[in-house]
Amino acid sequence: MTFDDKHPLFGTYKIAKRVAIGVVGGTVLILGIIMMVTPGPGIAGILAGLGILAIEFAWARIWLKKVKAKAREVARNFTNRNGTPPPGQP
Repeated sequence: MTFDDKHPLFGTYKIAKRVAIGVVGGTVLILGIIMMVTPGPGIAGILAGLGILAIEFAWARIWLKKVKAKAREVARNFTNRNGTPPPGQP
C-alpha cells in the first residue's frame, strides 16, 4: 500500500507529522536553551532541536545554516598563538 497524495488520510498525515516534529523539535530546543544556564550540553541540545525542526520548517533550516556557518568561522579562528591549529586538527 502506498501512502501518496491520493490517499484519503494524506492531509491528516501531513498535519500530524508537522505537529509531531514541531513538538519534539521545540521541546529539544527549549531544553537546550534551559541547559545553557543549568548543567548540561546546551549547545548540543539547541543544535539537535534545530536539526529536528529543520526536517519540516524552512525557518529552522535557515537558522541551522547560520549556526553551522558561525561554528565553522569560530573553528577557523581558533588557533594557537603561533598560528597552528589545536592538537588533533588537520
